Amino acid sequence: MSIESTVDCGRRRLIIATAAVGGAGAVAAVVPFVSSMLPSQRAKAAGAPVEVDVSNLVPGQMITVEWRGKPVWILNRSQEMLDTLAKLDEAVADPKSEVKQQPDYCRNETRSIKPNLLVAVGICTHLGCSPSSKFKKGGEEGMPPEWLGGFLCPCHGLTFDFAGRVFRNKPAPSNLEVPPHTYLSDTRILIGEDKKGA
Repeated sequence: MSIESTVDCGRRRLIIATAAVGGAGAVAAVVPFVSSMLPSQRAKAAGAPVEVDVSNLVPGQMITVEWRGKPVWILNRSQEMLDTLAKLDEAVADPKSEVKQQPDYCRNETRSIKPNLLVAVGICTHLGCSPSSKFKKGGEEGMPPEWLGGFLCPCHGLTFDFAGRVFRNKPAPSNLEVPPHTYLSDTRILIGEDKKGA
């Protein structure tokens, strides 16, 4: 073997080794970059359905859970609360829920699958404020005499009944949103999916 061919083999090895190290470096640099473009676990979880146990929710009580970064209210309406709904058809802006703010299976007087359980996003449809998650009952101090109870958005004095329907002559364009949901059992609700909602 001549000196020339020995030098050429050494150069080839050096070039190959340099290319391999450079290629490995490029892969090492690209992997975190590509990974950063994938949704994080937190982002995946934010859009995931939320399972809620309502077995301890007594009539007249409400809980708030988070789904997709939004507060979702689950109100177990008492019979007294349900009785107010039919009396308010003339007072609310969209009594038959014609504006699509709820799945089709909740286009009814109670805006729910089960009459007693309201599942609604607790964000005002006017400017995105959060109405008081503490619902108000009829006859409360500071409320108009015809008030039969519901939710109050203090930002602009908007009122919603116990089905989340907005009252007439208020700046909100529509009722509170009812998210897709389904019942896994009598006491468990899955918010974010409606496969069994009908």
